[in-house]
Amino acid sequence: MSNVNVLPLLEPEAVVPCCPPLTERPLTAEEAERTATMFKALGDPVRLRLFSAVASHEGGEACVCDISDVGVSQPTVSHHLKKLKEAGLLSSERRGTWVYYRVEPAVLTAMAQLLTRAASV
Repeated sequence: MSNVNVLPLLEPEAVVPCCPPLTERPLTAEEAERTATMFKALGDPVRLRLFSAVASHEGGEACVCDISDVGVSQPTVSHHLKKLKEAGLLSSERRGTWVYYRVEPAVLTAMAQLLTRAASV
């Protein structure tokens, strides 16, 4: 007889879309704050390139070793990736000595929904 306890797998936290389309109604103060944080993170050209590199990478995730050629030093790449994570745009997982980044599909869906025009009557 084994003393092994089997623990249930936890689902990763689902990213809840931030806000309704901008044309649907005015944003609340909280929604505007979250949205501004997201766009502020993407407002830097290096961060936008890193986000794009991760989002378009085969398999939906990228090792930091594969995306660090954006014209800045490695510590600066790490700083920008940290800012993207803090804004909720990227998630990461350490595997050995490398960190792999991914854009959760819900993030792209939320961004698209925010900028999509509400359906016409």
